[in-house]
Amino acid sequence: MASYSTDKIRNIVLLGHSGCGKTSLAEAMLFNSGAINRMGKVEDGNTVSDYDEEEISRTMSINLSVLPCEWKGHKINVIDVPGYADFQGEMLNGLHVADTAVIVIDGSAGVEVGTQLTWQMARRLGKPIVIFLNKMDRSNASFRRVVEQLRNTFDTTFVPMEMPIRNGEKFVGVVDLITKEAHTGTGKASQPPAEMADEIEEFRLQVIEYGAEGDDELMMKYFDGEELTEEEIAHGIRAGLRSGRIVPVFCGSAADNVAVRGFMNHILDAFPDPASVEVAAKTKGGGTESLKGDPSGPLAAQVFKTINDQYGRVSLIRVWSGTLKGDSRAVNCRTDHEERIAGLFSPRGKEQPHITEGAAGDIVGVVKLGDTHTGDTLCDKGKVLFLPKVEYPEPVYAVALTPKSQADSAKLGSSLSRTTEEDPTLRSRYESATRQTLLEGMGDAHVNIAVKRMASRFGLDVDLATPKVPYLETVARTGSAQYRHKKQSGGAGQFGEVHLRVEPTERGTGFEYKSEIFGGSISQPFLPSIEKGIKQVLDNGVMAGYPVVDVRAVVYDGKEHPVDSKDIAFQIAGREAFKLAFMQAGPTLLEPIMDLTITVPEEFTGDVSGDLSTKRARMSGMDQVMGNTVITAQAPLAEIQRYATDLRSITQGRGIYTMKLSHYEPVPSHIVNDVIAQAKRDHEEE
Repeated sequence: MASYSTDKIRNIVLLGHSGCGKTSLAEAMLFNSGAINRMGKVEDGNTVSDYDEEEISRTMSINLSVLPCEWKGHKINVIDVPGYADFQGEMLNGLHVADTAVIVIDGSAGVEVGTQLTWQMARRLGKPIVIFLNKMDRSNASFRRVVEQLRNTFDTTFVPMEMPIRNGEKFVGVVDLITKEAHTGTGKASQPPAEMADEIEEFRLQVIEYGAEGDDELMMKYFDGEELTEEEIAHGIRAGLRSGRIVPVFCGSAADNVAVRGFMNHILDAFPDPASVEVAAKTKGGGTESLKGDPSGPLAAQVFKTINDQYGRVSLIRVWSGTLKGDSRAVNCRTDHEERIAGLFSPRGKEQPHITEGAAGDIVGVVKLGDTHTGDTLCDKGKVLFLPKVEYPEPVYAVALTPKSQADSAKLGSSLSRTTEEDPTLRSRYESATRQTLLEGMGDAHVNIAVKRMASRFGLDVDLATPKVPYLETVARTGSAQYRHKKQSGGAGQFGEVHLRVEPTERGTGFEYKSEIFGGSISQPFLPSIEKGIKQVLDNGVMAGYPVVDVRAVVYDGKEHPVDSKDIAFQIAGREAFKLAFMQAGPTLLEPIMDLTITVPEEFTGDVSGDLSTKRARMSGMDQVMGNTVITAQAPLAEIQRYATDLRSITQGRGIYTMKLSHYEPVPSHIVNDVIAQAKRDHEEE
């Protein structure tokens, strides 16, 4: 594949609700550009984008794919991302490196929850947005209805750029509302059907009006009653798209490849090119430098996706400034180490056609970088620049992993680190409170696919379980106790007596140790021994085996023996005195309370809030946003570990939520005994 200059490159990301036809649109664009000689189908598992075994078996996109199309002397980098909410990380990666967000909508289904999720992402990142109404071949697809729905849902100006032409029930092409020309499958422009004249005029007036809004000079001309030329209208649309003031709406049928060629022409004519896009990079001294898509500028290239398989590491890179050349060297700004750029290619699904360089604005792939991860910036040795990284959402779903064999135990750490490096919305950690290794992600499909991938790529076999809740132990009041350790069984004896008080402290303070010994009832050297003994208890708890937090242990009296007192004696006495005092001080279990933000279509509000009330949740707010209800609540982790599954079943897959730890609070008294009994059973099984 040839290298392209910056002004001849366009970067678009296809976003939208799962099943709206993003992959089919990308496939049609590849076919039109001659990259493939027949269009694959998602359901047949033969598309360029969905080549992963899991994608083929599930007939849905799981991974981000870059699909370059060469069209009329330009290169369109089409980034196809999943529509399923579990894979938000892939959506964010694609949005981060694209210059225009194309939100694909099923013309028969209209605006869906996934549409709104991607809209909010694109708006938050300040990306120009374009709508492509797909599946216009469906008999129940309605251009007018969906445009009205968009206007009622989102607070912005939608400009219909095309109108569908139907021959009876069959969708045959579109009318360009700027030129008033019809484009059908013949490839030549023609006159639109006469019966559409009134409708075309109605929508074209909107285009002229909104086109004038995109440019202040045009607006003055329009208000003065002057006629705008086709080029002036198009210029206004381009300016309005780039500023975010307007959202153009196109339509077509990806599966039938109707109106896709015209859409590709619009991408070249109206969408921003990388030379017009600026990005703010941080310098080594902490300052900010604005980078333009200039191929002769300082090198700033960022890894936005890493693929780890059994053959090694592949890094997908967006070149924001400068030119990245094959067989060259670049510095990783995070590590300050030089990386060799060998094997530069233009990614197309699983294909890797070789290229010699990638100019500013292009998306390229590099194999076998040493220590460069997703989000890292590569730059020139003398000019260190840090590009902004993607901010990923917090995980909401976790599984506990138990290796099936000793060999699997040895593989666990490296398999998890390679998998979480590839997908930053996956996280792995060891939960010391429950002594479990956890894999956390955005939903059950997300985590289960990651586990399957580790099995196929790295040969890792693990058993999965719902994680134990990481309870904590503390006290509610002050309690005192004393313990004498005495051992006289031949040889040197052991003696130590400790009088100890346990007090509650503020939440989050951990553990404090103090001495109120005056007059030498216990010698100074033995005080650290007592603390050491107490600390042996803290990790494994007193009540139910959970870590002890937010307590103060105060030694206020004791006794020692001139010969038999030693370090081990006071360790044991301190440990046992602490246990006794702890149980006298109103021992309490604390549980994690999570902050929830749940977004559901309005019709499910009652069902979702009713379900939350069965989960010991406290609702703190309910707002109406774009036809949805946004519920904010707090709930114990013990009740919502599998909320992803519950919410999906309640809302027919149309609800989404975020979750993060808020604080710990006491477990209700009627539940405490059950938790302790279960902890004892678990301990006996171990």
